[in-house]
Amino acid sequence: MTAVYRIRQGLRAVFAFSQEVELPLAAEYLTPELLTLFQRMRRSEQLHSLNVLRAVLAQDSTPHDLAVAALLHDVGKSRYPLGTWQKTLAVLVRGISPRLFEHWSQGNPANLWNRPFVVYVYHPAWSAQLITDAGASENAIWLVAHHQEPADQWNHHLLADLLRRLQQADDSN
Repeated sequence: MTAVYRIRQGLRAVFAFSQEVELPLAAEYLTPELLTLFQRMRRSEQLHSLNVLRAVLAQDSTPHDLAVAALLHDVGKSRYPLGTWQKTLAVLVRGISPRLFEHWSQGNPANLWNRPFVVYVYHPAWSAQLITDAGASENAIWLVAHHQEPADQWNHHLLADLLRRLQQADDSN
């Protein structure tokens, strides 16, 4: 991802307060329990997730599991909310010094310095656990758990294709 993309993403997060979150759109795909999780996310993350949903809806026929994953792939970040500067720091360090990123991501998320790195690495697993506890389907859980992993490594063609679609939508938003 380019620096321009990250700057645009940061600006969208800063100005999220001025945009309406379309909860009815999310409610079309989420059970009440899953919608409660969606509402736990920061406004900027809700807007991001709705944009990811719109992007997957525009791609092709969208299975329900993919829509749920689009909306809740980042819900694990609600465990340790991050500021825009923290998200930016994690992305920059990961790009500049992967070894340092790896080291800091093994720290304690309660530590403010380690938090952005730990959240970056572990939020997919946390998201998957949260949606599991809220009754999501196995395929939605799988997509959420693996949304940061290369889709090419999976033998299950249907899920790998859905994962690619989720990643493409996520990366473009």
